[in-house]
Amino acid sequence: MRLNYHLLDVFTDRQFGGNQLAVFAEPPPDLPAATMQAIAKELNLSETTFVYPPRVSGCDFRLRIFTPAAELPLAGHPTVGSAYMLARLGMLGRIAGSKKIVFEEGAGPIAVIINADDGGNPVDVWMKQPIPQFLDILEDRSSIAEMLSLTAADLHPDLPAQVLSSGLPFLFVGLRSLDAARRIRFRLDKWADALAGTNAENVFVMTTETLYPGATVHSRMFAPALGIAEDPATGSASGPLGAYLLRYGLVQKEDLVSEQGIEIGRPSFIRIKVRRNGTAISAVSVGGRCAYMGYGTLRVDSASEAPTYAKMKLTGPVGEDDAQRAD
Repeated sequence: MRLNYHLLDVFTDRQFGGNQLAVFAEPPPDLPAATMQAIAKELNLSETTFVYPPRVSGCDFRLRIFTPAAELPLAGHPTVGSAYMLARLGMLGRIAGSKKIVFEEGAGPIAVIINADDGGNPVDVWMKQPIPQFLDILEDRSSIAEMLSLTAADLHPDLPAQVLSSGLPFLFVGLRSLDAARRIRFRLDKWADALAGTNAENVFVMTTETLYPGATVHSRMFAPALGIAEDPATGSASGPLGAYLLRYGLVQKEDLVSEQGIEIGRPSFIRIKVRRNGTAISAVSVGGRCAYMGYGTLRVDSASEAPTYAKMKLTGPVGEDDAQRAD
């Protein structure tokens, strides 16, 4: 069967920046999850989404989100980019000013606002996120620094290394400087030990020294468990990022901009809104623009399952090494 998809860059106002996303806006209703996962691995983008009719009352669409290695309960740039793509395809009707839709995601209903120009074309998209939870604080700062190929002196002395989550947990690590952020070389051999005892597998680092005018914070994110060496833009971490910066006094304003993806050549700009009722956080949302890249078609010969070496038929002479790989 043939599966059509659209490719776009999210959290950027121009092509070849931001975070890449493939959106399957009208996939077959019986497409197995294993095939969705295989497609995400084949495309090898940070995320690939599949849009379906909702199963939950009050939702407009069901959104399934896959990295090359796993399905996610919630993610930022896939939610923002998928809403933008549905609007661009006319699947939301004509938008006069702005329009709200609700995605059914693994973490629950997620509200999204699409703002359009006078012609009804989508301009920017905002995703409302669950209130961030402040979770474990890691005391072994030397192990964290070693994981990043830094020293403990490169870590911000007044900021805890803490896990926060709005549906997907991240370890947040504050750095002293932009120079320290640029020097990071993520060490997989130290990663599991540094995060032992937490429910976080993803590492988010930041500094308030920035490169671009108008940015509030410079960010990087590493997610090897999801098949992502470094993410160009991480919307699901950006809401918690805003909450973290406010709680620990790095910023006072509630409207922020995170620059991310600079070190890997994909400049991204994520806008963050954090609202408080007294000292308590009452609302968090992230948003930005998207750039459309194009579309394509995959021909999937069998939607039943992804191939494995054990089930592949080898043809021609088979050497000892080939036989071992087949096993």
